[in-house]
Amino acid sequence: MTGIVHDKRQSELIAGSCGSDNAPIASLPSFVDVFAGGGGLSLGLKRAGWKGLFAIEKDPCAFKTLSANFPADESPLSYDWPQSIERKAWDIHDLLTMREESLHSLVGQVDLLAGGPPCQGFSHAGRRQPEDPRNRLFEAYLELVRILRPRLVLVENVRGFESDFKAKDQKPVKNFAVALRQGLSTSYDVASAVIQSRDFGVPQARPRFFLVGVLKELSSKEGISTFFDDLERHVDEFLEQRGLPRWPSSKEAISDLEISRNGTVDCIECRGFQEIAYKAPLTSFQRAMRDGHEGAPSDMRLARHRPDIRNRFSAIIKSCHEEGRLNVTISPKVRKAHKLKKMAIRVLDPMNAAPTVTSLPDDLLHYSEPRILTVRETARLQSFPDWFSFKGNYTTGGHRRRNEVPRFTQVANAVPPLLAEQLGLVLIRIVLGFRSTELPIQRFADDDQSCSVSQEFLSKA
Repeated sequence: MTGIVHDKRQSELIAGSCGSDNAPIASLPSFVDVFAGGGGLSLGLKRAGWKGLFAIEKDPCAFKTLSANFPADESPLSYDWPQSIERKAWDIHDLLTMREESLHSLVGQVDLLAGGPPCQGFSHAGRRQPEDPRNRLFEAYLELVRILRPRLVLVENVRGFESDFKAKDQKPVKNFAVALRQGLSTSYDVASAVIQSRDFGVPQARPRFFLVGVLKELSSKEGISTFFDDLERHVDEFLEQRGLPRWPSSKEAISDLEISRNGTVDCIECRGFQEIAYKAPLTSFQRAMRDGHEGAPSDMRLARHRPDIRNRFSAIIKSCHEEGRLNVTISPKVRKAHKLKKMAIRVLDPMNAAPTVTSLPDDLLHYSEPRILTVRETARLQSFPDWFSFKGNYTTGGHRRRNEVPRFTQVANAVPPLLAEQLGLVLIRIVLGFRSTELPIQRFADDDQSCSVSQEFLSKA
């Protein structure tokens, strides 16, 4: 895989080609990714210089994606998986029950426990069901924190995680963000905020709740209270160093994937489907997302829309442009004209960041072509590099939607890697405060002048 080879070169830089004072790569701070999904958070943390110990993800399809992109070998993207914990899809409850002794043996080895419980039960875009069992997975997260006792914790969830629930009897239910803070408060100093991915160079609005915590006995060395200020203060510098635009639009992210530019070919992976061919990137964001990859990206399969559906999509796209109603739900007039019951349909605004991508691909139409987006296009809006491939079914439906995690859902549920990398850099600053020697953190780049760009980022904080 081209991306793995590209990243291996960066590992060599991290390991010590920039000077005699560099520490060995084994000294990199370590993390465990819980509720890992397809690995967006892991990818960003690794690019910021973190070493992954292992990932916890119960869905077989999402775990296939993890295994494909973070392989079980000596590559820089692999996890240092403990021998006492099988490398497989684990339900967190099974792991806590069946491998408790193995988890206890890792105490002192985990710098960061990162991840967030599945968000569907919390999301304002969903039905917000307080009795949804997925809402209680954060309790398993707290148990894992208690066992591993990591130096830092990072939790990500939807904005609705902070909102109060009402149970069926209409009595108010304490929101889960408050419960999480209380559960961590005995051992950790915490800070939280809702941040927008578009403010960090991601071509998507995506408001998300983030909480960071540091062990109380360590926080006196490096406080957590300024974490989100530090994160925002370095955005311009971070993006400039990587040749990325500050506010990329959806068109800047995916215009090189238009059918009108590339044409289509038979889909190799799925017989009977077409996929978009590929020529070359057009913008700085697209060049960054190529990230050393050669050839067409994966996951370019097109939906098989009937001619009448394409005609309807063309009319909806035209109406939304004429009404100036882009990135928001279609108007009642347009919905009535096409006899649509679905409320959430939106058309991308090519000149602005996309709205939050969801696990339902039918919710979002292309800005100019009569179709829904491909998995690769949604991955671009999430800032996944083109070499990162997704596995499993493309979509699912009905009762299976609660239990399966197909490709569109893997992408939609991920922390954007570009945002995760920036989070990881600020978190490393805190870890450095716990250690007697600094770490040789490098940026991922294509030239030989990459010594200590991220180290430079850290030293200016």
